[in-house]
Amino acid sequence: MKTYTYTEKKDTRSGFGAGLAELGRTNPNVVALCADLIGSLKMNEFIEENPDRFFQIGIAEANMMGIAAGLTIGGKIPFTGTFANFSTGRVYDQIRQSIAYSGKNVKICASHAGLTLGEDGATHQILEDIGLMKMLPGMIVINPCDYNQTKAATIAIADYDGPVYLRFGRPSVPIFTPADQKFEIGKAIKFTEGTDVTIVATGHLVWEALEASKVLNEAGISAEVINIHTIKPLDDKAILDSVAKTGCIVTAEEHNHLGGLGESVARVLAQHNPTPQEFVATNDTFGESGTPAQLMDKYGLNSDAIVKAVNNVIKRK
Repeated sequence: MKTYTYTEKKDTRSGFGAGLAELGRTNPNVVALCADLIGSLKMNEFIEENPDRFFQIGIAEANMMGIAAGLTIGGKIPFTGTFANFSTGRVYDQIRQSIAYSGKNVKICASHAGLTLGEDGATHQILEDIGLMKMLPGMIVINPCDYNQTKAATIAIADYDGPVYLRFGRPSVPIFTPADQKFEIGKAIKFTEGTDVTIVATGHLVWEALEASKVLNEAGISAEVINIHTIKPLDDKAILDSVAKTGCIVTAEEHNHLGGLGESVARVLAQHNPTPQEFVATNDTFGESGTPAQLMDKYGLNSDAIVKAVNNVIKRK
């Protein structure tokens, strides 16, 4: 079994900041907009190097989306930046009407997603954003797993012509993917080969899935771990090829089980190969205040929960 290790932890939002800075040096059409959260979105380097290509909109997220849509008409590639809650829930009408409906080339970049926003609590956390965004026709939805993958995804989406939702987080998490990786929208990445169970995970839960696979391997269970960094379009083939071999699947995400990755996977299975499935996700609930680690433990979003789900789903084969 292939094992993954790390030597450093870093927040995925910093990967976005690094990717945006690189785009500033290589793509003159890239512009950035922020809703008064420059430091939190790690946009400082881009701004310092490209002050004429940055727009501070202030705490007016709906206006930011409208301005971003307008900038595309002049050939610009706008990257908007604020917390995931304010990038989606607060401005859903503007995204739907001004960006998605007309297929505007806006990159909606959302930090502090999920529970791991932590101590700011339920009003600032969001566990519904993947569902909100994947239901918009034509919207790409991406949720990378570590610093390097977030940087690569940020750079890659500038070359895609159309609206994109890029979701990332606040806490420091292990860096375990290559620094020189090429990010391919819609192409899942198989991290480990397995024969007993498929684990598909997204975002912060990918590392937890890899940790779970080590525990399972010691118990004699061979787990195939797949990183679903792109939730829409979903890599149906990767999922179906894997479950054809393993016969059962666990989905893991820092999101409500309603509307997230798990439901997208369930649709594919229902259409093509009905398969026992267990969900590691929040159970139709809001979050609360606490450290990221405390919240992940309380809401069952960790390697222990994945191991438990695997044991349950294998019994159903």
